[in-house]
Amino acid sequence: MAKSSTDMQDLIAKAATLMEALPYIQKFSGETFVVKYGGSFMDSPDASIRNGVARDIVFLEAVEINPVVVHGGGKAITRAMEKAGLKANFIQGQRVTDEATVKIVDDVLSREINPEVVATINALGGAAVGFSGADIFKCKKMYLDDKENPGQKIDIGYVGEVIEVNVQPLKESIWCGHTPVISPTARGEDGKIYNCNADVAAAMCAIALNAKRLVFMSDVPGLMRDFKDPATVIAHLQISEVPGLKAAGIVDKGMIPKVDSAVAAIKSGVEKVSFVDGRVPHSVMLEIFTDKGVGTEVVL
Repeated sequence: MAKSSTDMQDLIAKAATLMEALPYIQKFSGETFVVKYGGSFMDSPDASIRNGVARDIVFLEAVEINPVVVHGGGKAITRAMEKAGLKANFIQGQRVTDEATVKIVDDVLSREINPEVVATINALGGAAVGFSGADIFKCKKMYLDDKENPGQKIDIGYVGEVIEVNVQPLKESIWCGHTPVISPTARGEDGKIYNCNADVAAAMCAIALNAKRLVFMSDVPGLMRDFKDPATVIAHLQISEVPGLKAAGIVDKGMIPKVDSAVAAIKSGVEKVSFVDGRVPHSVMLEIFTDKGVGTEVVL
């Protein structure tokens, strides 16, 4: 059956897309990519949106790239706390985490969300294996600076900052052709479980595994000069520009750990860090396998 000219143009366009991806597939074959997997897409009632990022992970596996996933789960934690009659309390963007809260955090992250992400990747033809962050990450207890009392620190409970990554189980998993999926909890110096910032955990993972790329997923189109205007996305950012953006208030609150983690990763040898919108279909693939990319890319 003869194809119409429109059908033929569509087929040619698809072939052109594949050819655009080819040099990137060749360049990145055998490399490790760390993806911070998180955002409202994880809660979407639409299965195609929920599964979109997992499909991208499966595609990376198929072209011989080694993805490593660190997932978040903030909204699910808040819902579980409400169900248990506990109120979520945040100071300077950090969740105050007492003993009751850290148990809920660990249950939700490591025994609810982690198996869900693993199952989604596997159902789409991938090969993922889950890890509790407490078996992978070591952390030091985090204290916040008390802005009202300079020199004083605020204790926010079981909140840690990742300082060490147990890479052996991750490398073994990658060697077997599996994608590690890690929850953002960590083991403290006291042997107890701590809640950790998933962005920082992902960056430390990328550094420890000598990853080529680090991709942060969230609910915004990238780093924006005006957070209310998606047209102001900063497409290309050199780490030397970061102090100026902080001084101008463009990088503040929840973006600070993301951007600081990106800078640390770049300084430690990660080639490029990307901030992409998890709500955009196939945003991971668009960022990695197209000339233009999407979101914000952070480079040296």
